[in-house]
Amino acid sequence: MEKTIKIKGMTCGHCEGRVGKELSLIEGVTSVSASAERAEAVITSSVPISNEDIAHAVSQAGYTLLN
Repeated sequence: MEKTIKIKGMTCGHCEGRVGKELSLIEGVTSVSASAERAEAVITSSVPISNEDIAHAVSQAGYTLLN
């Protein structure tokens, strides 16, 4: 399964790494590709991931989920 999310506040590669690290900790996530330039992250998972889990991970990284 693949899900694209919009994230507010990412400005650089370090930001991408923080978001990617937190999202990767969600059970079932197999890969994350974050882009500060596009202000989004693409999450690939083996099971459905709840919006609440995604929002929590993005918040833990210090950013805001927009969708």
